[in-house]
Amino acid sequence: MGEILHFRQLEAWQEAHKLVLMVYQVTKEFPADERFGLVTQMRRAAVSIAANIAEGFKRRGIGDKIRFYNTSEGSLEELKYFSILCQDLRYLPSNENMMTQSDTVGRLLNGLITSTERRR
Repeated sequence: MGEILHFRQLEAWQEAHKLVLMVYQVTKEFPADERFGLVTQMRRAAVSIAANIAEGFKRRGIGDKIRFYNTSEGSLEELKYFSILCQDLRYLPSNENMMTQSDTVGRLLNGLITSTERRR
């Protein structure tokens, strides 16, 4: 693909952004009493994944980049838990699509971190 000049070119960010859009769509259907509970937490976790990839990309130091990418991984795991909880609470008929997309993002993030670490 050549040199990556912008975070939007990162496949990890592209897939994380898809996950954000998925979370926003799914949480529209949640009960009104969850508006300031799970809806807010899930959306913030999802946005944090993509935002930390973007911010990490722009950091100059390898250690800084990795820290931001690790923060994305933490937010991803948080979102996975929320997805499990929502299915158990029957807010989602199935969390399969969200978990599949989360796994894709996780794999790509792992690859991004590994390739970044190799530049040390």
